[in-house]
Amino acid sequence: MTAVDKVLVICGHPRTDSFCHALADAYEAGARAGGAEVRRLDVARLDFDVHVRYPSPNQQICEPDVARARELIAWAGHVVFVYPTWWGTMPALLKGFLDRVLVPGFAFEETEDPAVWKRLLEGRSAELVVTMDTPPWVYRLVYKQPGHNAMRRATLGFCGIEPTLVQTIGPVKPADEQQRAAWLTQVREAGERLSRRLARARRRRHAASWVKALRLQFYPMTWIAYTIGALAAVQGGGAFSGARYWLGYAALFLVEAMTVFINEYVDYDSDRRNDNAGPFNGGSRVLVTGELKRGHLPWAVGLLALPLAGVVWWLFAPPSPLDGTDFALLALAGLLAVGYTLPPLKLSYRGLGELDVALTHSVVVILAGYVVQTGHWGDPFPWLVGVPLFFATLPSIILSGIPDHDADRAVGKRTLAVIAGPARAAQWALVSALAAVILGWVWYGGGMFQGGLWFVALALATLHALWLVYALAGYLRRGGPVERINGLMVLSLTFVLWFGVVPLLDLWWRLPG
Repeated sequence: MTAVDKVLVICGHPRTDSFCHALADAYEAGARAGGAEVRRLDVARLDFDVHVRYPSPNQQICEPDVARARELIAWAGHVVFVYPTWWGTMPALLKGFLDRVLVPGFAFEETEDPAVWKRLLEGRSAELVVTMDTPPWVYRLVYKQPGHNAMRRATLGFCGIEPTLVQTIGPVKPADEQQRAAWLTQVREAGERLSRRLARARRRRHAASWVKALRLQFYPMTWIAYTIGALAAVQGGGAFSGARYWLGYAALFLVEAMTVFINEYVDYDSDRRNDNAGPFNGGSRVLVTGELKRGHLPWAVGLLALPLAGVVWWLFAPPSPLDGTDFALLALAGLLAVGYTLPPLKLSYRGLGELDVALTHSVVVILAGYVVQTGHWGDPFPWLVGVPLFFATLPSIILSGIPDHDADRAVGKRTLAVIAGPARAAQWALVSALAAVILGWVWYGGGMFQGGLWFVALALATLHALWLVYALAGYLRRGGPVERINGLMVLSLTFVLWFGVVPLLDLWWRLPG
């Protein structure tokens, strides 16, 4: 018998005559009809103290019903919780049950590292059948599903139980008998089709984990810089080739994906220690949370190298106008990108990570777009337009190392925040933002950036830089602590757009014809 064929249904409603119990009966009947062996626990019928009265729940007497509950959870491959939503989450009785049953040594195990724990209930899946009087769409969109999130992530996920399927039933109070009967049928059929539903959920979850690992939120800036270079080459008199444009960007996308996967693999020790991880730092967390296995990533990098080799071949195969110098330049760009963490370069571990990222996401990518459209690498424009973008990119890269400071220092990663300290790193970010604005005005005065669009953009970029300086000054007044700085990250990341989107639009509007 497989794990999914062993189903434990736990009803957490305090009243034994509730609609939740009818739903639990329906799920149990469906699971049996689907061929599963089913066990049942009604928390309202158990005899145990719902309160944890000692510093550790393991110090408390383990009543026979609590011991039996742990035995059944250990036996089950799929655990179903049926309960109502009261005040946004589960009833107190079910919460007390979880407090007493999911204890250290059974559900999880702590280690010497407070950021690392062992999930002792891995290999099991779960399902929530949750009733409520709130319309489910209100619960999802307005209240952000607090009960679902707490149970799925902070409770079951913490112990290693995943995936967790969710059925939200409601609003129950105004529902007539016909609607209630439809819900009972729905839940019964869900139990009967459990194996297929879990297989789909696991496939979706696995695919979502790979998408999450890609960290696609950072790719648009690469595309913008690459397109600036391509349009600049056309502006200089070259003929635009859509085939070369998309092949070139495909190569960049694959290199960036490989770089991200390598970063996840190499930075694992830092990421798992990081208490300040957020949307802009600390990696995607897919390895830390166990969504993907660490050994998957080298295979993924190898697989990405195959289409990359094919794209490069198509770009340079005769009668391509690109030559050996162009190939060498693009190969160097790719090496700089993956060298951020790839041994033996590991630039981010040698104090060069910020410069590497800023350079590859500005001058290098612009130059790649320029060369792919047969512009000559020695032309000054792609280099000059990339310099303000380089300095505009630096603040966000520098600041992203501040929340990671303690974790990076512990594993020997030498970011600027580790080398100079968070406060000094913030000062360098401040200087870099001002340098981008000053260079923008110098380029404008010298005639490189022309027209009303650039004047307005630089004026707004100046105000944005001053806003960032003000926010950084506030951070420095607090002593430059190691903490999440999501507000500063948003300010610094949006600051980059002035030196990416504006030249892109300017070049687009000035295209011949």
